[in-house]
Amino acid sequence: MVPFECRCCWHVWEEEYLVRHVEDRHGNDSEVWFAAGLRVPPPWQGAVCPQCGSQQTTTFPDGYLSRHPELFPPLGPVVPDPTPLISPVRKPAY
Repeated sequence: MVPFECRCCWHVWEEEYLVRHVEDRHGNDSEVWFAAGLRVPPPWQGAVCPQCGSQQTTTFPDGYLSRHPELFPPLGPVVPDPTPLISPVRKPAY
């Protein structure tokens, strides 16, 4: 799983890749990336945000999202905070 973040809308998501390490005829090591069984470019080359379509995305280090669950929105409906809001501006006394 490779974690991504959009720099336009701040959407965070993960995509699953399979990486194969191969050696060519000359002994050079390289990586081949697969997503959904198809060969794809590495994730840092042109990832597109699924929410807004922007190509201004970045990746996180491995394991980053498991240490920061606050980056994912809650799965269920959000319960409003019952604490009443108090304005710092005083009401006129008339």
